[in-house]
Amino acid sequence: MRVGLFGGSFNPAHEGHAHVAETALRRLELDKVVWLVSPQNPLKSAHETRPLAERLAGARLQARGGARGSGMIVSDAETRLCSQYTIDTLRVLRARYPGVKFVWIMGADSLATFHRWRGWTQIMREVPVAVISRPWIALKARTSPAARRFAFARKPASAAATLADATAPAWVYLTGPLNYASSTALRKRQAKG
Repeated sequence: MRVGLFGGSFNPAHEGHAHVAETALRRLELDKVVWLVSPQNPLKSAHETRPLAERLAGARLQARGGARGSGMIVSDAETRLCSQYTIDTLRVLRARYPGVKFVWIMGADSLATFHRWRGWTQIMREVPVAVISRPWIALKARTSPAARRFAFARKPASAAATLADATAPAWVYLTGPLNYASSTALRKRQAKG
């Protein structure tokens, strides 16, 4: 089985998240995409983060939309595993499911700051990574410390369907139609009423 792991705060979940997950499901030819809703992003303040139950419900709503619903799973696995960091989650899941070919999925906005994640170089060495383009961040993402450090492992977009079979480190940057939805913008609009 080929499974994409799409982690995030989803604070709140929006169409942009669904676009990233659906693009990965289709272009990487995955069997499933698991949305890993983080209990608390270590790089974000807790007072700005909505309750986990609310974020899970929002992610489920987005994941079920359109044709993508059958290939999407929304999970609180990180909470149940008491895992605060992606690297720890990946290691537990790989140990529990040795027959599954995992791919880490992220938007280009995450690649731009990936070097701030705990264990980011180990993440790149644990599983293949798929980066999906996001608005206004393409240049910063493709010239980020992570993109430069692992430039040797970047595969062409035409190889996306074989990424799950690749040995890490391996990553692909996928471009296509952009979705302009943003959690930050949604939170600002809601705060204004």
